[in-house]
Amino acid sequence: MAKELTVKALSLSRTDAFDHVQPMTKDAKSAPTLEDVARLASVSTATVSRSLNFPELVSDRTRERVQSAVDTLGYSPNFGARAMASQRTRTIGAIIPTMENAVFAQGIQAFQEELDDHGYTLLVASSAYRTDLEEKQIRSLIARGADALLLIGYQRAPAITDFIKARNVPTLITWAYDAAKTDPSIGFDNRHAMRRLTEEVLRQGHRRIALIAAETDTNDRVAERVRGVSEAIQQAGLPADHLAIHRTRYGIETGAAAFEAVMRSPQRPTAVMCANDVLAVGAVKQASKMGLTVPGDVSVTGFDDIELAQVTSPEIATVRVPHRQMGRHAARALIALLEEGVPLESENLHTELCLRGSLGPAPKI
Repeated sequence: MAKELTVKALSLSRTDAFDHVQPMTKDAKSAPTLEDVARLASVSTATVSRSLNFPELVSDRTRERVQSAVDTLGYSPNFGARAMASQRTRTIGAIIPTMENAVFAQGIQAFQEELDDHGYTLLVASSAYRTDLEEKQIRSLIARGADALLLIGYQRAPAITDFIKARNVPTLITWAYDAAKTDPSIGFDNRHAMRRLTEEVLRQGHRRIALIAAETDTNDRVAERVRGVSEAIQQAGLPADHLAIHRTRYGIETGAAAFEAVMRSPQRPTAVMCANDVLAVGAVKQASKMGLTVPGDVSVTGFDDIELAQVTSPEIATVRVPHRQMGRHAARALIALLEEGVPLESENLHTELCLRGSLGPAPKI
């Protein structure tokens, strides 16, 4: 993993941030050089540089000889110098809200795989759902010379958006899609997906529903899911008080605690919808502790369709998000922009309802 670079000031140019990058070895004095590679491969330094930067311009035999010398010597190119010369680092930055659960894992994995296939390096940061930390990470990634950024959701302060635009760093939004937004995104419509799931819950006869979700002040994806549930309740002609919303942090234990709270409320729900699968797993776990059967006594639903949703008993009814497709498409879009100048265009990917054992008919009360 690359060592931390000291960001001298927020006004640094994208190349200034790499002024002091050195090949990463334990002993800088004995670090193999470009000349060492050229000598071992019996080619010129220009051929080595061309082979590493533009391999399509050299013969297979020469490229293999150069790569063999690189591997033998343990040579690491000085990407700082390359960045200064080309104004490109072939590095993409991505900031995700958390690494503590699997919600973002599949998408980021597919994103990285696609980037790697095209010779790009991915730098990932986690904001812990803190807008101030995300802003700091955005500034840091840009200072380090990131060619582009992948961000989760639209919601951030205008000042940081202006900062990104002023530095002309291409930015793609994912895990969200809103046709009314001008920022390019490759994601899905959270509100529409959650509304469809709620309509299925209502078709099962449920009329008192609880929703366990995170705070929405800094999470527009959750805000859209809450709106989706509310819209379905309203369209069904039910009073607003037939939906109880409980806020909590994401986690299995917090989901369990929230489930217990809503089930001990005076207006006990027959269905508990969760804004992600992690919360839903906690809910199913707590239902068993409380002696409640799922879905006999209460139905539980999630969102995302991570693997964890399929190993509970019963398996959790949820919304399948196209995580890997989203990651691949996002990477391809950024590569096409950087290498061919193809403008970023928004893409609305389809979600799918996964109606499993945790959702059943409303019990007769």
